[in-house]
Amino acid sequence: MITTTEEALPAARHAAVAGVQATARITAAVRGGTTTLPVLDGDGPFELRRLRPRGTEARVCVVGAMSAPLGGDRLHIETTVQQGAVLHVTSAGATLALRGPTQEPATYGVYLTVAEHAELHWSPKPLICAAGSHLRQTWTIDLAPTARLVLREEQILGRTGEPPGHVTTRLTVRRGGAVLLDQEAEYGPGTPAWDGPAVLAGHRATGQILIVDPAFEDTPPEARLYGDTPQTGYAALTPLAGPAVLVTAIAPRGLQLRQLLDTVTTSLHRPATINDTH
Repeated sequence: MITTTEEALPAARHAAVAGVQATARITAAVRGGTTTLPVLDGDGPFELRRLRPRGTEARVCVVGAMSAPLGGDRLHIETTVQQGAVLHVTSAGATLALRGPTQEPATYGVYLTVAEHAELHWSPKPLICAAGSHLRQTWTIDLAPTARLVLREEQILGRTGEPPGHVTTRLTVRRGGAVLLDQEAEYGPGTPAWDGPAVLAGHRATGQILIVDPAFEDTPPEARLYGDTPQTGYAALTPLAGPAVLVTAIAPRGLQLRQLLDTVTTSLHRPATINDTH
């Protein structure tokens, strides 16, 4: 969720060995009937900006203050949405993972906690894994039984005309203390069959949307496939064993991926649940 360019890479970063270590924190709470942000603490490459509220919803944009993540970086974002609060987090531009001054992978951890009757929309711009980059990304999400979550992530493997970097992403979601979803994906050089017909089949953009909503306990969406050509990409909507649905998609490029995910979200029965800023 960090806007970067290689031209902005400070010379000091080339001399660093251990990489940058930074943790940003966001807390949303209800005060006087609206959601406020008592904690908005940026760190390292994370600059956190308040956006104009939308109704009772608080909104935060993550802006990159330096090039990151690079090899050796250790970055974290911790977000807590307290009881009854509504928070929407987005980013100013794509995250660009680059080769770093060390062979160590970069790690990027996102920790989200959503309390009872609270709601979190997490919809950053895409992650672009440039050639030579090596990133390990983890999502750890804890939801109360009545919490609502909309998580959208997009990954683009390589910039135009270059090979992809290497990325491993792990998503663990617990609801009421029980595991709702635990999955891991790995793409890029050194990963067996990542580009084969059983995985990406030559596509260079992949993404997913996870929606957790107690309303799905009574009326869960039905499983459905979207897209019918390699040019448009393919997506699948799958109800999970809980009040949640998972949408996974692959496409030739980032534009087609975004269009495909937008098509899926507008087809769901509860469009208000998936109000996305993309």
